[in-house]
Amino acid sequence: MSNNLAIKLRTGTQKSHTAAENVGFMKCFLKGVVDKSCFAKFLGNLYYVYRELEIEIEKHRHHPIVGGIYFPELNRQAALEKDMEFYYGKDWRTCVQPSPVAQSYIARIRELSATAPELLIGHVYTRYMGDLSGGQMLQKIAQSVLKLEGYQGTSFYNFDQIPDKKAFKDKYRQALDTLKIDDATAEKIVAEANNSFAFNMKMAQELEGNLIQAIGQVLFNSLTRGHNTGSTEVAAAN
Repeated sequence: MSNNLAIKLRTGTQKSHTAAENVGFMKCFLKGVVDKSCFAKFLGNLYYVYRELEIEIEKHRHHPIVGGIYFPELNRQAALEKDMEFYYGKDWRTCVQPSPVAQSYIARIRELSATAPELLIGHVYTRYMGDLSGGQMLQKIAQSVLKLEGYQGTSFYNFDQIPDKKAFKDKYRQALDTLKIDDATAEKIVAEANNSFAFNMKMAQELEGNLIQAIGQVLFNSLTRGHNTGSTEVAAAN
């Protein structure tokens, strides 16, 4: 008995996916313009978001719905801690703070955990499936542009416990489809996945001022002109 949640999530977030790729920071990134300090800030925000998400999912690992998508091999907190140490040194915790949008994102995760934990699935889906798909392309760009060796500074994108990403994504979609949820809950999960996209877009937009300072307004404008059709829409389908 399938609830078709995987397809509902994919089709229901397609517009958000394309919008996220059209945020200036991501357009520059996808065109190979990456500023090291902006990238470090980007990962710093993600560290706080993933830490919160993973704490809350762990709390609900025996929940009748959330437990169905509990895959600790996805966890990113430890990888992001490595990246923070790479960019900021051993005392990174003293100089890395979540941005205002990241703080709102964390508050939303906590609120859902306390009131409707099954809706966290929308956030889990958006983040981890994105990391396993388009995130792999972002890793290659960052490694190349910032001349990073191995996984130094990009551990976040390295899923060492998931050797076959395609097989894992298939397994994950099957897990989504077998969750015992009704249509109304599925709709709420899709809405929350779009909410997750909105938070992620706003976190990227917060960094645009830093990026413009680093690369200059003229270059930023030329890189971000026009609207792109979403390239990860294709990647996400694979």
